[in-house]
Amino acid sequence: MCGITGWVSFDRDLRASAETLNAMTQTMECRGPDDRGTWIEGPAALGHRRLAIIDLPGGRQPMTVGTPDGNVALVYSGETYNYTELRAELAALGHEFRTDSDTEVVLHGYLEWGEDLPERLNGMYAFAVWDGRTDKLVMIRDRMGIKPFYFYETPDGVLFGSEPKAILANPLAARRVTLDGLRELFTFVKTPGHAVWDGMNEVEPGTVVTVDRAGLRQRAYWTLETRPHTDDQETTIAHVRELLDDIVRRQLVSDVPRCTLLSGGLDSSAMTAIAADQLAGQGETVRSFAVDFLGQAENFVADELRGTPDTPFVHDVAQASGTEHQDIVLDSNALADPEVRARVIRARDVPAGFGDMDASLYLLFKAIREQSTVALSGESADEVFGGYLQFFDEEARNADAFPWLVSMGKHMGDDSDALRPELSKRLDLEGYTADSYAEAVRDIERLEGESDFEFRMRRICYLHLTRFVRVLLDRKDRASMAVGLEVRVPFCDHRLVEYVYNTPWSLKSFDGREKSLLREATADVLPASVYDRVKSPYPSTQDPKYALALQEHAKDLLAKPSHRVFEIVDRDRLSALAHRESPQIMQASRRGLERTLDLALWLDMYDPELVLD
Repeated sequence: MCGITGWVSFDRDLRASAETLNAMTQTMECRGPDDRGTWIEGPAALGHRRLAIIDLPGGRQPMTVGTPDGNVALVYSGETYNYTELRAELAALGHEFRTDSDTEVVLHGYLEWGEDLPERLNGMYAFAVWDGRTDKLVMIRDRMGIKPFYFYETPDGVLFGSEPKAILANPLAARRVTLDGLRELFTFVKTPGHAVWDGMNEVEPGTVVTVDRAGLRQRAYWTLETRPHTDDQETTIAHVRELLDDIVRRQLVSDVPRCTLLSGGLDSSAMTAIAADQLAGQGETVRSFAVDFLGQAENFVADELRGTPDTPFVHDVAQASGTEHQDIVLDSNALADPEVRARVIRARDVPAGFGDMDASLYLLFKAIREQSTVALSGESADEVFGGYLQFFDEEARNADAFPWLVSMGKHMGDDSDALRPELSKRLDLEGYTADSYAEAVRDIERLEGESDFEFRMRRICYLHLTRFVRVLLDRKDRASMAVGLEVRVPFCDHRLVEYVYNTPWSLKSFDGREKSLLREATADVLPASVYDRVKSPYPSTQDPKYALALQEHAKDLLAKPSHRVFEIVDRDRLSALAHRESPQIMQASRRGLERTLDLALWLDMYDPELVLD
């Protein structure tokens, strides 16, 4: 796991621009605290920061291979879980290896198969190859978008990086945000390719981007396809378990300490239990970590989203699976700390709007990193197996809208009402969201004979797997890599995603509950309490001290009437939120405070040019 960056300029020799490349590379020190490397040859410059996971001495980058027609150089971020099989296949074809790293396997895989390489990879990855034989740059991102990857076209080439900050360190990249960028920030629609920053784009998941003197071209090597599902219930459950066993086994491979993230929900509990069972066979014990809040278990109040606290279920799993467990307990002062908020924004490069859930995730990962370098997460199982409330909410099911937005509107409120009225009118977030939804559902394939209800549920599953999951994967990656922790996501293995996506909804929910297939596939390793537990989202603090701290920070901001945040946020609205007397501030109000404070810090840290007309 690492950070990559680079610059291709066909009209200049970049050896004179080493200082700029170093600056771009340095921005990702947190992603790769173990090593750094740069490589420049003519029009191409590559930078790399390394978090050493596999073959600690042998995986240094950029990695190059000389050929009679020119050098081929690679910068790579991520993990290829089938690299041992690919290495054997390449060795049989005559390739010789100097290291045991998966990076070298990917490089030789490109030499052998060129741009057809990604179809052979199983993993999470973002990598760029400079092919000196033909003077072209090839950028490739994993199928689900687990690893971030951005690019910025220039008049004579391209800039790229794992994160926007690497690109923004180059003077050629403008720090500009237009109305479209703000629309993306305030809608949670995750438009494919959109990067918020004007002129910047994401390499879309499952895509190859090629840049040469003729320009830039994109090709999708993987999409979520509709296929008939012919397995019966028993066979489907058995195959899901077979896949999970193989996926977890592959993702436990590491030359550094590893652990699991355990929430006490079905997803992380199943993954932790399988990992514990597999490692027990090798005489090892799984270490597990959970987040908790000071006083949460004693003072927990059930609501529509969260019916039970996590901790009792976490401890049931830890005891049943024999993990070496630790609760990371956070207090409201840490969650509301402006310095923590600033670190989260620096990690994300934008004010993403998850509030205390972003802060707690960052602090959880920071604490884990003191003891482990790799963590397995249950992230994305809700999208794959159908776990969210909106999958069962008739209003969300039947709305011609992103289903999570319907659910968020009911349970979390709307933070866009903090915007200045005139800006809100120009943004037309409702119209932007409607257009985005129409675009998102346009190409979903329907099976012959598929009922209207089954197709609607297919559409909801598709939207979660191609839009919403990318929001959460980006959040997970940025928060973890900001502290040098690699988080792996077994439920994003494309084989599992493809298989479960094409099971009909009647099979996904055969017992009338959420995630029926996952529950039954792992029933033998789950405590009864977790098997019976109703879905509960990632925890959010209920401590009123947190909301009161937000109010105090908002009052400090209101004392600066010339702050640029008031180009975006309505000052009177913020004042009303900051002076609300109720000790239990409504969730919607809290979101407005969190969003405003995030925006203010982002403007201070990045000083973007805002184009608001």
